[in-house]
Amino acid sequence: MSSQVSDDGGEPRPAAHLHKRKAQPQLPRDKRGWQVAPAPDGRGAPPSAQRPVLRRRGFVWFAVALLAINLFSVLLLRPASQPRVTVPFSPFFIREVNAGKVKLITTKGDTVQGTFTAKLTYPPGSKTATTLFATQVPSFWNGSQLEALLTAKGVEINAQSTTATTSLLAEILLGFGPTLLIVGLIVLFMRRAAAGGGMGALGQFGRSRARRVDAETIRVTFADVAGIDEAKLELTEIVDFLKSPDRYSRLGGRMPHGVLLSGAPGTGKTLLARAVAGEAHAAFFSISASEFIEAIVGVGASRVRDLFTQARAAAPSIVFIDELDAIGRSRQGSASVTGANDEREQTLDQILTEMDGFEPTEATVVLAATNRLDVLDSALLRPGRFDRRVAVQPPDRAGRAAILRVHTQGIPLARDVDLDGLASTTPGMVGADLANLANEAALLAARRDHRQVEMADLTDSLEKILLGAPRGILLSAADRERTAYHESGHALVGMLTPGADPVRKISIIPRGMALGVTLSTPDTDQVSYTREDLEGKILVALGGRVAEEIVYGTITTGAESDIQQLTLIARQMVGRWGMSDALGPVAVLPSDAIGYLLPGARETSEATQELVDSEVRRIIDDSHRTVTALLTEHRDQLEVLALALLKAETLDMADAYAAAILPAHVAIEEPPSAPVLQGL
Repeated sequence: MSSQVSDDGGEPRPAAHLHKRKAQPQLPRDKRGWQVAPAPDGRGAPPSAQRPVLRRRGFVWFAVALLAINLFSVLLLRPASQPRVTVPFSPFFIREVNAGKVKLITTKGDTVQGTFTAKLTYPPGSKTATTLFATQVPSFWNGSQLEALLTAKGVEINAQSTTATTSLLAEILLGFGPTLLIVGLIVLFMRRAAAGGGMGALGQFGRSRARRVDAETIRVTFADVAGIDEAKLELTEIVDFLKSPDRYSRLGGRMPHGVLLSGAPGTGKTLLARAVAGEAHAAFFSISASEFIEAIVGVGASRVRDLFTQARAAAPSIVFIDELDAIGRSRQGSASVTGANDEREQTLDQILTEMDGFEPTEATVVLAATNRLDVLDSALLRPGRFDRRVAVQPPDRAGRAAILRVHTQGIPLARDVDLDGLASTTPGMVGADLANLANEAALLAARRDHRQVEMADLTDSLEKILLGAPRGILLSAADRERTAYHESGHALVGMLTPGADPVRKISIIPRGMALGVTLSTPDTDQVSYTREDLEGKILVALGGRVAEEIVYGTITTGAESDIQQLTLIARQMVGRWGMSDALGPVAVLPSDAIGYLLPGARETSEATQELVDSEVRRIIDDSHRTVTALLTEHRDQLEVLALALLKAETLDMADAYAAAILPAHVAIEEPPSAPVLQGL
């Protein structure tokens, strides 16, 4: 029975053909035992048989050709010069001197080189005429007579060479120097690439610039993070996974390797990421997303690969990418007009690829932070990548008090300091704001030579942060009076409007860019607003402008910030929050994530835009009439409040309500908001 062997798609061949093939040299085997023929460039051959990365023979011929071209260019491009003829000393040279045809000579030993006054041919009949000559003075010749003859004929005598051109050897060295330098650099880069697998010095562009902090040096823990207990609770599971990954893999669970921290700036996202590393005793790699991007295409992707390689080698580890939206913006509708590769998009693709390559048991977690969650690409947020999102919200009153305690641990506080009371007057502030408040209070107490930080230092620092630092400018009497009526109008409307935020302070001392300020803050945190709340804010913002109209009959530019604020509120009421009966619950204002060329809420008709504008105008006009009627009715109280403000320049809450002859405002439990400032 004969066996048969078939080639790829061919007819069966007899076994004899197999014996013939076996007589050939045996092919190398790969790791799986298959026999493979090496490619012409050496791929597939055993390591000892592979061709070196640096192809020496071809490179040598290239270098020789380059040097030859350089040599020929030096020789061919040498500037042409006149030939120098050798003439007899006597009688030719002596005759020409006597005839006055020698211009100058240069002697070097017995050798004389010189220049004729006109071109001559020598020997007679030669076709080349030249002014340069050379001759040899006989050793027996009387030098004194020759000198006297040359001097009598006015021949210039010197001992310097008349040859101004560079020697051939010097020209060759100067010409070959740059070429040899270039060849040497090429050899250096190629050898580094062959040895290290990179590009040597050029490869440093692709190295990660992440700042690594070893687990032993991280001192931040969850105890240093306050006011965001919900976020800490969600990240506790990540800490437990980094400490004991086998505990979860034993039950078939897969821990998320991507956690996205989203929240307003200053809420503590970066601090929270460092605390996770400190709790888990893991290496911490921190980098901003913008550091991946360079002008050279592909560098960002190379840096991503290098970063994740280092993180895997240092496991357990945490890779923290701050400001992820710098490279993670939505790619929808962002195609390049030229069709060229986009460096940002390549970097994002590499991050997605690296996160997909995580093994379920790898103790490496990617933490990212952004305050623009709405603009991120959907590929980042799908399960398997950043599939866990932790919202880091601004702290409530109790959270702000806890944050103040953390940031005042190293600050000596006086007995009159009430951190809980201070926290109640800082709605909307986040961790970074409160840390700045504590630091400003410490600096202010030091300038005042206090041994401890007092409550007055904290309240004055809060006023500086919210209202701005006082400016040392002097207002005229007319400007002070107009400013007093303007701020009194804001304050009185706030006092008389149901549901408006309580007036905390009125001042006509110029601070920052404003000539005067009115501070209004709620008693409790607010998370949502009713239509009445927003209309009350518009009324208070119009109070200063209307007060000027009633008292002076004219208007000024001082209400610029007020007008911008009330216009923004009215437009969002109509176009985003559906608080207009004419338009209804329809969103017609685009969000920040929607571009100009994308379909969606931005594609509205001109009629709809006109309706939005008319509704905004209606809300503001109705509010203007309401404020005008209110201040006209309470004109006496406006006058009394303005006079009190002119006298004191600054009125606290109790003094302001007393001057307006109104009972102190008792706020109803209201939902968190940031302080509202009305300024001239």
